[in-house]
Amino acid sequence: MGKAIIFIASILSILACDSSKDGANNSVTNPTPVNDNITLTQEIVFSDRGIIWGFEFLPNSDIIFTEKSGKMGIYSNGKITELSGLPTDINTDSQGGLLDICLHPDYKTNGWIYASYSGSVGGKGLLNLIRFKIEGNTLKNVENIFKSSATNQWKGHYGSRIVFDKDGFLFLSIGEGGSTTYGGENSPNLNAQNVKEAWGKVHRMTDTGGIPTDNPILTGNTSPSTVYSYGHRNPQGLVLNTDTGEIWETEHGPKGGDELNLIAKGKNYGWPLVSNGVNYDGNPISTSHNRTGIENPKYSWIPSIGACGLAYISSNKYGSWKGSYIAGGLALRNLSRVEINGSDVKPTTIIENAGRVRDVKMGPDGYLYLSVESPGRIVRLLPK
Repeated sequence: MGKAIIFIASILSILACDSSKDGANNSVTNPTPVNDNITLTQEIVFSDRGIIWGFEFLPNSDIIFTEKSGKMGIYSNGKITELSGLPTDINTDSQGGLLDICLHPDYKTNGWIYASYSGSVGGKGLLNLIRFKIEGNTLKNVENIFKSSATNQWKGHYGSRIVFDKDGFLFLSIGEGGSTTYGGENSPNLNAQNVKEAWGKVHRMTDTGGIPTDNPILTGNTSPSTVYSYGHRNPQGLVLNTDTGEIWETEHGPKGGDELNLIAKGKNYGWPLVSNGVNYDGNPISTSHNRTGIENPKYSWIPSIGACGLAYISSNKYGSWKGSYIAGGLALRNLSRVEINGSDVKPTTIIENAGRVRDVKMGPDGYLYLSVESPGRIVRLLPK
């Protein structure tokens, strides 16, 4: 276990952003020293956008990003170009909109990009996963490869994150949707426990949306489906550990009980039957946090951090932090480093008052990048 991080100077805050949406780089002048010889400085790459839900790096290091409002853009050489040809059925009500984005592992040769977004049928929300190519500044060859049922009555808890594993399979997280966010044996929303329902799951599929033959056959099913794990509440962090090949996930709990999970084939992660948090009215969700047949989280945050965005540090830029995870937080507006040594999991806040951190990524230059809200901006973390 590396040394715990403590702040020995004023806490790092994001300063005023450039008013231009194209914005030049702007470095924060009050860096945060930490006790393992790392000082973090936040450099604003671009700003003055809406909620940047997801972003990815193109092979030339340009940044392609999504905005909840339904916009998609590419940042290149200090300029932002907005793309056309997006689906016309993006629904931005409540927590919905244009969500995550991910490049195919073989993007250089096949040009495929993936994005998730919410739609609406009969006033109820659903989640779509599309893939597409870009010609000029327009989306082309758009294909819908996954669609949930339209049962999300309050149009919230869509998830969602997209990541490919080392074998080229696509993982998609989706929240439990439905009629309520309240947990317990008698919850009217048991989507996450229904293995025939898309909601409240981590799905594993081929790059065309097909069902891998080695996916689990879950109880009640006679053949594999795209469902890889279930019992998830609202998973908004998903990352590949590029060293081990593991898929790690963070998800929102209710009042307390945000989770860090190692995603495993066919496992049940408990929602809404079990949680380390309580319902928003203070009532317990279960009499015990443990239950036979249910995976316990590797870590639970109490109080909730509003877990959103998860990255794995694979570069040497951050010294002893290599091999750690970085988790964003919407509720506590902070950034956490999570160090894992066997069963020992220790999160440490590395930036407080960072703003609502929506997404976290490792860049091709080996540095961490954040999507932060109000205003929407991409920030690079520079260690010294």
